[in-house]
Amino acid sequence: MKLLLLFIYFFKSHVPETCVESEGGVMSEPKTPTPSPAGDTYKGWVFKWTNYIKGYQRRWFVLSNGLLSYYRTQAEMGHTCRGTINLATATITVDDACNFVISNGGTQTYHLKASCEVERQRWITALELAKAKAARMQAESDDSGDDFPPTSAPTVPGQGGASQNSEVQSALRTLGSKVEDLSTCNDLISKHGTALQRSLSELDSLRLTGEAGDKIRQVTERATLFRITSNAMINACRDFLALAQAHSKRWQKALQAERDQRVRLEETLEQLAKQHNHLERAFRGAAQANATADNKSTAGSRKGEASDEDDDNEFFDAMEEAPEFITVPADPQFHKRSSSNISGFNSEICPDDQSLNDEPLAMNQESPSQELVPLKKRRTRIPDKPNYSLNLWSIMKNCIGKELSKIPMPVNFNEPISMLQRLSEDLEYHELLDKAAKCHNSLEQLCYVAAFSVSSYSTTVYRTGKPFNPLLGETYELDRLRESGYRSLCEQVSHHPPAAAHHVISDRGWTLRQEITVASKFRGKYLSIMPLGTIHAIFEKGEHHYTWKKVTTTVHNIIVGKLWIDQSGEIDVVNHTTGDRCHLKFAPYSYFSRDVARKVTGVVMDKTGKAHYVLSGTWDEKMEFSRVMQSSRGGENGTEGKQKTVYQTLKAREVWRRNPLPDGAETMYYFTALALTLNETEEGVSPTDSRRRPDQRLMEDGRWDEANAEKQRLEEKQRSVRREREREAASQRTSSQSEEAVDEDSDLSLKSAHHDNYEARWFSKCEDQITDISEEMTKASVVRIGK
Repeated sequence: MKLLLLFIYFFKSHVPETCVESEGGVMSEPKTPTPSPAGDTYKGWVFKWTNYIKGYQRRWFVLSNGLLSYYRTQAEMGHTCRGTINLATATITVDDACNFVISNGGTQTYHLKASCEVERQRWITALELAKAKAARMQAESDDSGDDFPPTSAPTVPGQGGASQNSEVQSALRTLGSKVEDLSTCNDLISKHGTALQRSLSELDSLRLTGEAGDKIRQVTERATLFRITSNAMINACRDFLALAQAHSKRWQKALQAERDQRVRLEETLEQLAKQHNHLERAFRGAAQANATADNKSTAGSRKGEASDEDDDNEFFDAMEEAPEFITVPADPQFHKRSSSNISGFNSEICPDDQSLNDEPLAMNQESPSQELVPLKKRRTRIPDKPNYSLNLWSIMKNCIGKELSKIPMPVNFNEPISMLQRLSEDLEYHELLDKAAKCHNSLEQLCYVAAFSVSSYSTTVYRTGKPFNPLLGETYELDRLRESGYRSLCEQVSHHPPAAAHHVISDRGWTLRQEITVASKFRGKYLSIMPLGTIHAIFEKGEHHYTWKKVTTTVHNIIVGKLWIDQSGEIDVVNHTTGDRCHLKFAPYSYFSRDVARKVTGVVMDKTGKAHYVLSGTWDEKMEFSRVMQSSRGGENGTEGKQKTVYQTLKAREVWRRNPLPDGAETMYYFTALALTLNETEEGVSPTDSRRRPDQRLMEDGRWDEANAEKQRLEEKQRSVRREREREAASQRTSSQSEEAVDEDSDLSLKSAHHDNYEARWFSKCEDQITDISEEMTKASVVRIGK
C-alpha cells in the first residue's frame, strides 16, 4: 500500500494540472481544483451516468465515514442527499483510464467518470482506504457484540460534526491511555512487591538477636499485610481492566450512534424548516393573488344572503389566522389580591368573584332522580356495509354548479338514515341541556348551551355518507321519555327548497326547536353544505331563550383521494332574555397552521361586552371552559391591525367530551350508539315515519340494487303528486279570479302566492317574536304525538 501511495505521489507531481477527456471533448473543461482529503473525508466533482438521454452529469460527491454520498450541487449538502452507498460491502472496479464503477451487489450501482486519469486514481485510492477502514470497523463491531447499527448518514461539513467527532475520539483516547497506565502500575506493584517480600525473607533468614531481630520481624509482618492488601487491589484492578476492555468498543459505538442520531435529527429539522418557509412564502403569494381575484368577482354580491362568495375557498389551503385573543393562567387566589398590584390589566373583576374558585360550574343541589329503566333493549349492531364499486366521476361530472337536492343520486352515496333522523342525532349529548337547565347563573348556563351547539358536529368527523332526502310529509318520532326524559318530532315541511322542522320537549326543564333549510354547492373538488335555519333552546327556569345557527360543512376530495369533512365558520349563541352572548369560531383546516386541527374557541360575554368565560377545544373531541379573572387590550397586533385581548383565566375544566364509537363502527357507517338505534323498527309509529321507508330499509339490509330501484319509484311518485297539487292550486286561482274583480294589490298578492298548496300536518308557519323571523313551529305550540 505504501508503494502504491508513493507511485501516486510521483505520478501526480509529473502530470499537468489541467486534464481534458480524450473522447470527443464532451467534458473538455478546466478541472476544478479538488481539495485534498482531510481526515476521513474526501469530496469533489465527478461525472455520474444518469440515463441515455442526458448521459453523464456532473455531481458533487462526498466520502465520509465509509459512506459515499452525492448531491447535485454543493448547496444541497445541507438539506437534500441524492443517494448514498456503503463502501463496507461495495465493490470498486476500474473500466478504463477515467471510468470506474461502484456497486453494493445489485441494489445500487454508480457508473462514474473522472475528469482525468489522475483524478480517477485519487478517488480510487480514497475509496479503497475508506472501504478497508469501514470493513475493519464493521468486523470490530461484530466481534464486540454491538447491538447498535452503524452510522447511516455522513457527517455534514460545516455543521460542527467533525469537531464533535474529534472531541469524542480525544476523550476515548484519554480514557484508553488511563486504562493502560493503570495496567502498568498494576504490573509494577506486583513486581516490586514480590522483590520486597524476597528481600525481607532474606533478612529474616539472618540470625540477628536483640533489638534488630525484633525490628526485622515487625517489618516482615507489615510487609505481609501490605502484600495481602496489594494483592486485593491488584485483583480488583485486573477485573476492572478486563471489564473496561470488554465494553470499551461497545461504549464507543453507542456514543457514536447517539451523536450521529443527534446530527441526523438536526439536519432533518433544518431541512423541514427550510421547506416550510419555502412553501409558506409560495402559498402566501398564491393566496394573495386568489384573494384579489375573488374580491373582483364577488363585488356585486348582496350582503346577508346565501351566495357563492365562499364557494371557491379551499378550506384545505386556508390561511392560518391569528387568534383574536390570548389566554394566560391566573393565580387561583387572584380574587383575594387587589387588582392594583397587577400592572397592565384593567380591573374587570366579576361581581360574584367572592365565591370564585376553580371548581366546576355551580349546579343546583337537587336530589338525584330515580334511575329510569328503558322500555326495551336497543340494538347495538346493524348489517355491515357492503363493498360496492362505483364510478364516482360518471355521476358527479354532471352535478358541478348545481343544487344537489334536485339531482337524483344513487344510494351508494347515502347512509341508511334520513335527514330527519340526522337532525334527531343532535340530541346525542342532551345531558348538556339537562345540566344547563339546573344552572343558577345565566352565564354558566350559556357555557353548556355553547358546548351543546359544538357537540352536534362530533358525529360527522368520520361520517362521509349522505343522509336520505326526506319525502314531503315524512316524519320521524324519537321517544326517549323513559330513558332520557325527552321526546322529539321531525317533519319535512317543504320539498323545494328542502326544509325540515324539529321540535323537542324534555321533562327536565328545556325545549329545543329548529327549522333547517340546507343549501349545497358542488365545485368539483369539494362540496359545501350551508344550513340556513335557526335553532332555539328555551329553559323553564328564568325563561332564558337562546338562538344560534349552524356553520358550513365542507366535504373534501370528492373526486380523488380519501373523503374528509371539515367545519368552518362562526356561531353566535345569544340569550335574548339577558343579552348574554357567546361567540364561537370554528377554525378551517390549514396545512400551514400550527394549531390543533378542528379547533374551536369562544368567549362568553354579558350584555355590556365584558368577558366571563373562555371556551376552547375541538369540535370532534372535547370542549373546556376557563373563568376569566381579568382582561386587557394590548400586546401583539392581530390581523388587520386589531389588538388582541389578553384574558387571565383560572384552570381550564372539561365541559364536554365525545363518546367513544361502538365496536366495529368502521363497518357500520361509523354510526354512534344513538345512530344505531334511530332506524330500529318499532311498533305503533306513524305511517309517514322514516323507519317505514322501504328504500332506506333495503339499503340497511345491504340490498342496494333493490334500494336504488325503490328510491327512484318513490321520487317519481313524489314528483307526480306535486304536479297534481300545482294543477289544483292553479285551477283554484283561476276560479277565484273569474268570480270577483281583483284590484292591483290583490293581484300582486296572487302573483306572489306559492303554486303549491301543501300544508304540513304537525307544524305551521308563524313569526317568532324573539327573532322576528318567519319559521315553522308546532301547531298550538304543542307537539301532538300519538293523538
